[in-house]
Amino acid sequence: MRTVIKNIKSLVQVEDKARLAVCGKDMAEVKCIDNAYLLIEDGIIKDFGTMDSCPNADKEIDATGRFVLPSFCDSHTHLVYAGSREIEYIDKIKGLSYEEIAERGGGIVNSALRLQKASEEELYDDAMQRLEGMIKLGTGAVEIKSGYGFTTEAELKMLRVIRKLKENSQLTIKANFLGAHGVPMEYRGNIDAFVDKIVDEMIPKVADEGLADFIDVFCDKGFFTVEQTDRMLFEGVKRGLKPKIHANELAASGGIQVGVKYNALSVDHLEYTGDAEIECLKASQTMPTILPGAAFFLNMQCAPARKMMQAGLPIAMASDFNPGSSPSGNMQLILTFACVNYKLTPQEAINATTINTAYAMDVVDKLGSICKGKVANFYITKEIPSIEYLPYYYGENKVEKVFLNGKEIQ
Repeated sequence: MRTVIKNIKSLVQVEDKARLAVCGKDMAEVKCIDNAYLLIEDGIIKDFGTMDSCPNADKEIDATGRFVLPSFCDSHTHLVYAGSREIEYIDKIKGLSYEEIAERGGGIVNSALRLQKASEEELYDDAMQRLEGMIKLGTGAVEIKSGYGFTTEAELKMLRVIRKLKENSQLTIKANFLGAHGVPMEYRGNIDAFVDKIVDEMIPKVADEGLADFIDVFCDKGFFTVEQTDRMLFEGVKRGLKPKIHANELAASGGIQVGVKYNALSVDHLEYTGDAEIECLKASQTMPTILPGAAFFLNMQCAPARKMMQAGLPIAMASDFNPGSSPSGNMQLILTFACVNYKLTPQEAINATTINTAYAMDVVDKLGSICKGKVANFYITKEIPSIEYLPYYYGENKVEKVFLNGKEIQ
C-alpha cells in the first residue's frame, strides 16, 4: 500500500541522512521542503521531495496550506496512575513546597497508596484513554515509568499494565522501571533498607519477566543519594536494563554525574545544573532532558537550557505527564513552554521534542524525523501560516490528521 501526502505547504524536519541527535548551535536549524510530497509504503517513509517529482500512489491525501511534521517523542512520562491529586495542587497554591507535601505523606506516597488498591484493568483503561488523547495532540512515541508502586507486587502490576499498553496501543512505547521514585512511609529513616529491597527483589523480578527497557532513580535532595543510586543502577545494568536518571530537580544532587558514570540515555529535570554538570555532560553520550511542564506547574526555576546549548550540548524536552507535578501530556504545550520560559526558538523547540527525545528513549533509528527508512509517524497540521505558529498560538490543537506506522488514526 502506497500513500502519498501531496501539496504540503512545508515538510518539516527532513533528513537525508539520519542523525543521532542535534547539538548546540545546530539546534537552531530545521530542514524543510516547501511545496512537498511525502510517500509512505508499508508503514515506512519511502520518499519525499518537491511536487514537481510527486509519484503516483494507491491513496492520495491533499495537504494544501498545511505543514507535515514528525510526531513528537515524549521521553518522560508517569501516565500509569490511579486517581488525581488536585487537592495537593491547592496546597501548592497556599505555599507548601513539593518536599513538604511529600514529607507529610502526600505526593508520590499518595499516588502509591491509590495504585496499590487499583486493579490492572482500571489502570490499563485509564492509561489507554490518556494515550489516545496524546495521539490526537501529535505524540507518536512515549516512555512510561513505573514508580507509584512502592511494593514489589504493585511495581510489577504497573509494568504489566505498560506491557499490555505496548501490545495494544498504536504508539511506540518504552517501559521504565522506577522503583526508586520515592520512599514508603515505613522506610523513612531507613532508606537503605528500601534500596536493599529494590536491588535484591524488585530488579531481579523485573528483569526476569522482561518487563522494562530502562531503569531509573530519583537521585535528588530528600530522595535517593548518589551512593544509593549507584547501587541500583549497577544492579539494573548488570541485568540488561539501560539507565536513565531523575536528577537535580530540587538541588545540585550529583545525579547528573552518576548518570553519566553509567552512560545513562538521559538525565532528566536539571533545574539545578551548573558548570561542573555541563562539563560532565559534554564528555558523555547522555541526553540532557528538561521537563518544562513540571517547572511551570511547581513554579520552579527553569533549567539553564540556553547555557547548555551554548556549551555545545543537545537538549531534549518532554512532558513529565503525571498526576502531581505535570498533569498534561500535551507536547504542543511543551513547545510553547520551551519558547516562552526557556527562550528557545521554535526550530530549537522542534529539535528538542522530536529527534532529541527520540534519542532519549532509544528510538532515534526509527523515529524523530522525516527520513527514508524511518517509521511513518507524523502529523498534518490544520491550515496555519508558519511553523512558528505552533508554539505561538497556544491552547488550541493545531493537529488535523495523525499517522502512526503509516496509517491514519481516526
